[in-house]
Amino acid sequence: MKNFPEPVTGAVIINPENKVLLVKSHKWHENYSVPGGHVELGETLENSVKREVKEETGLEIHDLEFLGVQEFIFDKIFWKKKHFLFFDYMCKTDCKEVTLNSEASRFIWISPKDALKRRNVSPYAKRSIKWSLKKGPMEE
Repeated sequence: MKNFPEPVTGAVIINPENKVLLVKSHKWHENYSVPGGHVELGETLENSVKREVKEETGLEIHDLEFLGVQEFIFDKIFWKKKHFLFFDYMCKTDCKEVTLNSEASRFIWISPKDALKRRNVSPYAKRSIKWSLKKGPMEE
């Protein structure tokens, strides 16, 4: 285990129908979350979001907007004992065709309101979605 927090980015991706993308991963004990991952050395946060989304979903994103930072300290919802700093963004995509890599087992496009009601969505993803609703223009 590292002796310092690890910076990671996450993306609330909005499609043209105002639905958000959630991915299911073994890393989150089969809960749904937003795509994202580690910031590489020398990489900006926005470039990290774009790269991680492309790697995990095959999607191109645009209109990135910073949502906020979440602390994640040894939460058991994740498969390893980690201390993350989540830098969350809201962004748009013009495409709905998702190509998952090996990190996720399935995906759904879902209304933000329905995502917030689901029990199998990580609390971190729910918080990011709530923040994105405050920014608009998505409908609840």
